Amino acid sequence: MNTVEQMLLKIDAGEYDSAFIRMYGSGSVSKQRERYKEAVQSFGELFGRNRHITLFSAPGRTEIGGNHTDHNHGRVLAASINLDVIAVASPSGNNVIRVQSKGFELDTVELDDLSVKDEQKGRSCALIRGIADRFTQLKFNIGGFDAYTVSSVLKGSGLSSSAAFEVLIGSMLNHLYNGGRVDAVEIAKIGQYAENVHFDKPCGLMDQMASSVGGIISIDFADPQKPVIHKVDYD
Repeated sequence: MNTVEQMLLKIDAGEYDSAFIRMYGSGSVSKQRERYKEAVQSFGELFGRNRHITLFSAPGRTEIGGNHTDHNHGRVLAASINLDVIAVASPSGNNVIRVQSKGFELDTVELDDLSVKDEQKGRSCALIRGIADRFTQLKFNIGGFDAYTVSSVLKGSGLSSSAAFEVLIGSMLNHLYNGGRVDAVEIAKIGQYAENVHFDKPCGLMDQMASSVGGIISIDFADPQKPVIHKVDYD
C-alpha cells in the first residue's frame, strides 16, 4: 500500500494506465488519472495524507436479457460496464467503518452492533452494516476502515448503483481483512443479503453478480443458492 503522496506520484507516472485501459478503454486514460487523483486528494484531506491507501473499483451493470428472471429461477445474460464506483480506502485500526461518498453525508457504522436498524433502512449505511453482518455470519474477518468514494453510476439510472456500492464495500473488507480469499460469487451473495435484510429491498442476485464477477456472463438461477455462471467470450 502507498501513502497519498506516493499514490499521486504513481498515477502521474502512468503506473495504473494499463489498468485504466483495461477497465475504461484507451481513450479514457487522462480522464481516469484525474478522477482517481481527485479521489486520492479528497481522501487525504478528510482522513490524513500519511495513511496507507488502496484503490478499489466496482462496476455498474447492464442487462442484456432475462429481465427479472433471476427472481423466478430463470436465466439471465448480463454485463459489467465502464461506469463504476471507485474508492480510496485505508484500515483505521478501530472497529468503525467510515465512508464518505462524494456529494453525500459521511456514513459511520460501528461494528460492535451489526443488528438490523429499522431507522436506517433505505440508506447506504444499512448496506455497509449488512455486508459486515454477513461477513461475520460466514466467519470472515471484518475491521474498521475509512474510505472516500466517487461514482459514475448515477442513482436511478437502471445500472445498479446500489449493487456496485455493495460489491465495493465487500471488496474492501475482503482485501483489507481477508487477503482476497472471499470469491466474487460470495461477495455478490453478501451484497444481496445486505440489500434484502438491512436495506429492506427484495432484489434478485443478477445485479450484484454482474458487478462482482464482471465481463459478460450468463447465469442460471434454477437453484438461487448455487447459480451456474458462465463467462461469455467477446471482443
